[in-house]
Amino acid sequence: MSKIPFGPTYDEMAHPSLIDPKVRKRALENKDNELDPINLFNINWRDEENNVHKIVLPKELTGVECNIVVLLGKYYPSGSHKVGPAYSTLIEGCVDQTIMPGEHTILGPSTGNFGIGVSYICNLMKYDSIVIMPDNMSKERYERIRKYGAKLDLTPGTESDVILTLERTFELKKDPKNRSLAQFELLPNYRFHRHVTGSACVDAVKGIGNGRIAVFTSAPGSAGTLAAGDHIKKVFPESKVVALEPYECSTLMNGGRGQHRIEGIGDKMCTLIHNVLNTDFIALIKDEESVQGLKLIHDGTNILVEYGVDRNIALEMKELFGVSGICNILGAIKMAKYLKLGPDDNVVTIATDGYDRYETVLTDLNKRYLETEDFVLRRWFKDVFLKANTCDIADYRPLSQKEKLFHQKEKDWLKFGYSKEYLDSMKSQDFWDKEYELIHHYDELIKRMREE
Repeated sequence: MSKIPFGPTYDEMAHPSLIDPKVRKRALENKDNELDPINLFNINWRDEENNVHKIVLPKELTGVECNIVVLLGKYYPSGSHKVGPAYSTLIEGCVDQTIMPGEHTILGPSTGNFGIGVSYICNLMKYDSIVIMPDNMSKERYERIRKYGAKLDLTPGTESDVILTLERTFELKKDPKNRSLAQFELLPNYRFHRHVTGSACVDAVKGIGNGRIAVFTSAPGSAGTLAAGDHIKKVFPESKVVALEPYECSTLMNGGRGQHRIEGIGDKMCTLIHNVLNTDFIALIKDEESVQGLKLIHDGTNILVEYGVDRNIALEMKELFGVSGICNILGAIKMAKYLKLGPDDNVVTIATDGYDRYETVLTDLNKRYLETEDFVLRRWFKDVFLKANTCDIADYRPLSQKEKLFHQKEKDWLKFGYSKEYLDSMKSQDFWDKEYELIHHYDELIKRMREE
C-alpha cells in the first residue's frame, strides 16, 4: 500500500498564513511548476500577502451604485476554485481510509471545472482517475483534463444533461475499485466552500463600503459555492443569498428544463448538498447575455473605455472571467437593482475560472452572428450590463417556496438510494451545522497523517 499523500487542512486553505512558513514559501515559489505536489498548499483564495484575489467592478460597467466584489478563481492551481472541493473530498476519503493510493481509481462526475480539478488533484496525489462528463462541452476543458492524465468517459448532451453523468457514475461505482468524488452529493464540497470561500468573502469586503455583505450571488452547478452563504449569514445575518439559474433551464424556480450555454451551472436538479434553507432568492440569467458579456469584456476594451471604464482595469478584466462568472456578475447587478442597494452596500459574487478555457465559446458566438463589430459591442454593453432588469426574480424565503425545493431534491435523489429520512434531516439547519463542524475532526486527522 502506498503512503497517503499530504496536503493542507481546511483551516490552512481558509487562512494560508497558518501554513508552516517554509512550506508556504516553497508553495508560492513553485506556483508556475503546477505539477509539483507542493501546490496542494496553494489551494486557497489568497495572494502572497494573504489578501483575497478579487476585483471591485467599475460602476461604469455595472450601472449600479453599490460595490460589486468578485472573487477570482483563476488564481487557484489548475485555474479554477473547483480544485478545492476535489481535494477536500479526496483527502477526507484518504484519512477515513476509504480511498487508498494504489488500490482505487477516482471518478469525477462533472461538466468541466470539477473534472479538471479532479484530474489535477489525482495527478498530484498519484491516483488514476476517470472524469465522466457530457460530450458537448468546450474543447479546452477536455484538453486540460487529458493534460493532467485523467481518462474521459463522455455521456451524451451538454450542461443540462449532467444527470446522465450521474447515472454513468452510479454504474461505474459498482466496481469496488472505483471511488467517486461526487461533487453534487458529498459534503466535503459543502464544508470547503462554507469554511474557505465563506471566510474569503467576508475578508474581501473589508474596507469597501460599509464592510458588510448585503447580497451573495452564485449560480449552482453542484451548489457547493452557495455554502459560502452559510458562513456569510453567520457574520452578517442580514445578508441575502441568491441562487442564479439559466433562464433556459429554470429547474429550481419552476421545474424548467432546457439546453443552455452557461457551462458549469444549471444541471436540471436540486443538488443533494444544496442547503436550500439559506437560499433567499432565485434569479434567472439568459445564457446568450452571459456569452455576449464575456465577448464584450474580452474583446471590447476600447468600448469599455468609451463608456468611462479605466483602461488599465478594462485590460485587467480581459482574462479574469468565464461564462459562469459573467452570469454571476449579471445576477449581482439584477439583485442590486431589485433591492435598491446604495453606495455603502456590497454585493459579493464568484468567478469560478478565467477566460483561458472559453476561446472556442467565443469562436462559436462569432459564427452565430453576422457581425460583432464595435457598434454591436456598444449595443451589448448597454443591453447586457446597463439595462440589466429585475425580471425573473423570485423570493424563496417563505417556507412554501422552500418546500418546492425540498420536493425537487426528493425527486432527484431518492432514485440514487438516499432515504426519505435522510433527505428530511436536511430540512433542519442543525444537519448542516453538524456537517460543517466535521472540519475540526478532519483537520486533526490530516495533521496526524502528515506527521506519520
